[in-house]
Amino acid sequence: MATAVTTPPDHQSAPFSEAAGPCAMVLFGASGDLTKRKLAPALFNLAKVSLLPKNFAILGVAIEQLGDEQFRTQVSSFLPAEDRDTEAWDWFQQRLYYQCGDFADPGTYSTVASRLSQLDQQYQTEGNYLFYLATSPKFFASIIEKLGITELSQQQNGRWRRVIIEKPFGHDYDSARALNRQIKAVLAENQIYRIDHYLGKETVQNILVFRFDNSIFEPIWNRRYIDHVQITNAETVGVEQRGGYFDTAGTLRDMVPNHVMQLLSLIAMESPVSFHADAVRNEQAKVLHAMQPLASEDVLQCSLRGQYAEGFVGDERVPAYRTEPGVSSESRTETFVALKLDIDNWRWVGVPFYLRTGKRLAKRHTEIAIQFKKTPFVLFRNAPVHKHSNQLVIQIQPVEGISLSFGAKIPGPILRVGSVDMSFEYSKYFGAAAYTGYEVLLYDCMIGDATLFQRADMVEAGWSVVDPVLDVWKALPPRRFPNYAAGTWGPKECDDLLQRDGREWRKIE
Repeated sequence: MATAVTTPPDHQSAPFSEAAGPCAMVLFGASGDLTKRKLAPALFNLAKVSLLPKNFAILGVAIEQLGDEQFRTQVSSFLPAEDRDTEAWDWFQQRLYYQCGDFADPGTYSTVASRLSQLDQQYQTEGNYLFYLATSPKFFASIIEKLGITELSQQQNGRWRRVIIEKPFGHDYDSARALNRQIKAVLAENQIYRIDHYLGKETVQNILVFRFDNSIFEPIWNRRYIDHVQITNAETVGVEQRGGYFDTAGTLRDMVPNHVMQLLSLIAMESPVSFHADAVRNEQAKVLHAMQPLASEDVLQCSLRGQYAEGFVGDERVPAYRTEPGVSSESRTETFVALKLDIDNWRWVGVPFYLRTGKRLAKRHTEIAIQFKKTPFVLFRNAPVHKHSNQLVIQIQPVEGISLSFGAKIPGPILRVGSVDMSFEYSKYFGAAAYTGYEVLLYDCMIGDATLFQRADMVEAGWSVVDPVLDVWKALPPRRFPNYAAGTWGPKECDDLLQRDGREWRKIE
């Protein structure tokens, strides 16, 4: 074990104000895919910009038989080769430790407590612990219960204890409520950080700044000027290695109560009285509670599901969902969802929110499109060309940026009106470094800022919108699956959802 406590290297400017305070992080599921793809790179990115505490250590916990050095070697393989021979990596890897343990074994938690006590003394972490549950959802309640039994969750004498919980948080409304009750029997709400990595993306966070710090937009952010809102979350990947889990969940459960509802609530919320966590989340919760759950007879008109067949994504031929590993050959699980939802409040009544999300679509792309109402064509009724719309598009991935479309005269002797775009990309404008989306969320948890994390009532409100759709879909199995080819934009009926209202999906190039 390393004994020296050194200062993190300052290699580049940090996007935050200062390093977090002393703490130790326990990473349950340390050898899993999430750690490999997101958490290890995110933590190392924080180390590179000197935002991890000087007094800091990580204890990975998983069932695999590994030692500290083996764990360090494993983590190094998760990082780009150019990062492994740096001062930042030397500092970071000295703080990596590992404990083999079964999550169901109470003895694991006694051993973890002992290791944390040692790390407290070695790195002066002051007894502040952050527990990250990067595990299967079936372990969430059990791990937290055992943290309570071993008193690892207890906050006293100025020490804080916080727990980050990954999605999915329940599989329906009743299970989400039950999980909330189990967790809150051990933890206070201010100790619980239900994470949604979408909220770590710069563009998502910028929604609040864009709306409430720009006087030209907030006055028209309502039913008088906005015709409708579209939220698109498209993935080109299939279920990858998650077939066993996904075939019991489906896209509606996997994406809508968390990712999509979080985006919708930020777009539709009222101005909070401050940017303190509960002030922001109070307004988000109001939106979610104001959403009208679909009546059973409306589900078939306002919702759509799909499942992909084989096809081409780019030049690559990809298999049908039913032939993916871990998926039933007769699966009725949806890989695509489209919904039309309404918010019953003064600002948004009469403004439909159209949502679509799916796998094996034509392009990896997530965006929010705000379609403004058309002006009366009285003045330009005789113009030979007048085809444009005022549209604001907030692009979230893969390119983060914002664009605004408006009408302008096309040059020439004849009055013709066309559409022009003003846009910017974060990376080009600000020169921002690439992040995984988890950096800001991990940092916020270390400093105790829960603004970007879901609260219990928000989770339950999201499920209350989804549950009626799940009930109808369970009672009426799909008649025609698969119903869209991989590499397309989903079932043809998805277009009908908007065309019935005289609208159409924004074309994504």
